[in-house]
Amino acid sequence: MKDMIARIRQNRFLVVGRVGMDLFPDPGIATEDAAHFTADMGGSSANIAAGLVKLGAQAALVTCVSDDAVGRFCVNKLRHYGVDTAYVKAVGGEARNSLALYESRVVGHQSVIYRNGAADFEMTEADVEQVDYDRFSVLVAAGTVFAAEPSRSACFRAFELAHAAGLPIIFDVDYRPYSWPSARVAEQVLSRAGALADVIVGNDDEFGFMAGGKDKGLAKARDLAATTASIVVYKMGEHGAISITADGEMRTGIFPVAALKPTGAGDSFMAGLLSSMGAGHGLESAILRGSACAAIVVARPGCAPAMPTANDLERFLAEHTGPTDAT
Repeated sequence: MKDMIARIRQNRFLVVGRVGMDLFPDPGIATEDAAHFTADMGGSSANIAAGLVKLGAQAALVTCVSDDAVGRFCVNKLRHYGVDTAYVKAVGGEARNSLALYESRVVGHQSVIYRNGAADFEMTEADVEQVDYDRFSVLVAAGTVFAAEPSRSACFRAFELAHAAGLPIIFDVDYRPYSWPSARVAEQVLSRAGALADVIVGNDDEFGFMAGGKDKGLAKARDLAATTASIVVYKMGEHGAISITADGEMRTGIFPVAALKPTGAGDSFMAGLLSSMGAGHGLESAILRGSACAAIVVARPGCAPAMPTANDLERFLAEHTGPTDAT
């Protein structure tokens, strides 16, 4: 555990996974009623990378983008947010970047995701073998990267190379059913990835899915913490989180806000958790700061643009009461 924390505190993150384009109408407007949309960057891994940089860490993304205007838009946005794009490769053919249309409203919220022939699934083992792992102190992967080949094998290869270089592996379960060929394949692959990770973050639905039933999810999280992982964070939405380590379990609450939308919270939580650990905060403080980041993002339009800066986070913590009592 001490060696892992020391590596995280070097604050140099290698993030593996997708980047895409987000389109969202003005707050409160339904997609079908919108006259115009705001375009920005999306994709779970790209959002985490952008969030880390905005909070003061260094981050590079390993992925593939389409060799077209949308792919170039995504690369430009990564650079806008300060994410290192040295390991972002353009691919031709019919591959396309993922596209998400979602609304800034809670009641009646709609999200439409286009992922057919996704460019990020074109990432190969050769791509991850080109990475200089000695440049980084931590590898972060979101579960979606495992949903199809060759990306799945590429990310498992990245895990091997990161482990050989001494990098702890952070795994965000991030289960998105629409990306997978079947639930059975997803359960097997995500469980395999989880068994290789040092830190695992997921919600109660995701752990339940890996365990074969939501009622078994917490037991699955506890088993991972007892066997392979140093830290397991079991998120329960409005009920807070349970963090499990060899020292026991810790329950933490959330920071209530008037939410504008339900999207982006998980990515922001991960960025806040890791950047706070990188800045020297203990686990409880880092979990709460991650929860504050999640609260900030759901109260703003967009995902990457909604990610807080370090000053935003400190201002939020100074101005908001909380967190709630863990339940």
